[in-house]
Amino acid sequence: MMLDRYSIASFLVFSFLVGALDASAGDADPLYRACVTECEKTGCVGGRCFPQCKFPSDGVANDGPWYTQEPLYLKWKQWDCQSDCRYNCMVDREKEREAVGDGPVKYHGKWPFKRVFGIQEPASVAFSALNLAMHFHGWLSFFILLYYNLPLRQGKKAYYEFASLWHIYGLLAMNSWLWSAVFHSRDVDLTEKLDYSSAVALLGYSLILAILRCFDVRVEAARVMVAAPFLAFVTTHILYLNFYTFDYGWNMKVCVVMGVAQLLIWAIWAGVTRHPYRWKCWVVIIGGALAMFLEIYDFPPYQGFFDAHAIWHATTIPLTYLWWSFIRDDAKFRTSILLRKAD
Repeated sequence: MMLDRYSIASFLVFSFLVGALDASAGDADPLYRACVTECEKTGCVGGRCFPQCKFPSDGVANDGPWYTQEPLYLKWKQWDCQSDCRYNCMVDREKEREAVGDGPVKYHGKWPFKRVFGIQEPASVAFSALNLAMHFHGWLSFFILLYYNLPLRQGKKAYYEFASLWHIYGLLAMNSWLWSAVFHSRDVDLTEKLDYSSAVALLGYSLILAILRCFDVRVEAARVMVAAPFLAFVTTHILYLNFYTFDYGWNMKVCVVMGVAQLLIWAIWAGVTRHPYRWKCWVVIIGGALAMFLEIYDFPPYQGFFDAHAIWHATTIPLTYLWWSFIRDDAKFRTSILLRKAD
């Protein structure tokens, strides 16, 4: 959905600011730092001891047979000694702060979330999964509409000229939300790169799609000419982030430019077209813009689960449904026009 692109751009801006503030008030707290240092030496916090502290970060036991090594799911999530010490010291320190009336503070650039089955940000993971499911539902219903409910050309090809472009969009959107769920499950270098790379790919492709659809580019050669420079730039940018340097500032600028550009293209198109379903496009644009305020108005997670970013993930679910509804309506509208011309 169009909203995903602009919201992802705002998320990347927010993530950049978080990265710049990595030395947060929480991890600068002397009591917290002392707790972590002591835990890494003893493997215990407040009477709770962690078997992970008997292992180095690569998960290989210093001594003992293979069956005493970390469980596979802990290796996958990379909950090593340092991670468990930081988390449990954070939990204890927040209880102490709450007891004296102080509010939550960030630790290493993040709010103090409560883990559920080892998941770092359970609400964001759940809402990302629901967005993934909504995109799958939207794409599948679009596929059924095209090839089972609407008339087809010879060779069983759809009349709708932008069908293949929306199919690719659906696959990229589902891929992006998949890695969003994985990244919020556990924030490590690999999941961060996969999440950011898939978001950039989706932003870049969505900009291409916005240009082709809003300017009604139907000639294949013209589509290639429009798409080629954008595809080359996005591919180069992703390779730069993954294999040269992960420059948050540069990535932020690239994503904001691509997001704002396609927002303006869709808004102008919705303003000048006589498309009967343009109101759905406007609802998504306005709804997406309002949802972005959740990224600006950052607040601590309610009950340790629902922060501004998690709630933003929730707001995109109904807007995703509406956006795919607009895509289906566009397919029906364009097909009816082509059939009338054919008659």
